[in-house]
Amino acid sequence: MEAKTEIKEEKRQIQKPAYKNPNEKKYEGRLVRIVSEDIEGEMAVYAGLTKIKGVSWGIANAICNTLGVDKRKKIGSLTPEEIKKISEFIKNPKIPAYLLNRRKDFETGVDKHVSGTELELQREFDIKRLKKIKSYRGIRHGAGLPVRGQRTKAHFRKNKSKGAGIKKKGEKKERPAKPYEK
Repeated sequence: MEAKTEIKEEKRQIQKPAYKNPNEKKYEGRLVRIVSEDIEGEMAVYAGLTKIKGVSWGIANAICNTLGVDKRKKIGSLTPEEIKKISEFIKNPKIPAYLLNRRKDFETGVDKHVSGTELELQREFDIKRLKKIKSYRGIRHGAGLPVRGQRTKAHFRKNKSKGAGIKKKGEKKERPAKPYEK
């Protein structure tokens, strides 16, 4: 009996959390603000950066690799210098053009990367421009219909009214008598 309990206790001791760095300070309970976005300190850097609008998994990976930040490190344990470096990199990333989210900008023609509230504003301006020039996409945006070719027979109904041709069960209409029938 004692040998079995010792083995179970040993197994419990062997099972450790997925990643714990002994040098890492414990600031996991705090919120970290990066590019006007609050991120929980418990999250890993790689996953936490994707909470920022305009930062995808690919961009988060590029940030971690370029700046030399460990992906598994908790965001709460980042130093203020590292947070500053990350925010500056997000504002002005030095990555290949194919990773940027706004290539050949309509007004300037420059490749750039927008994030946060600037991304939302840019999207609104693009939609307004499409509506103003009355392009197909602009008309679809204005009507609240799908823009990218999705089917509309079954989806995007908005529950305004019952569909045409749908009858209630048990309801039958009587045919009016034809005038030449006796």
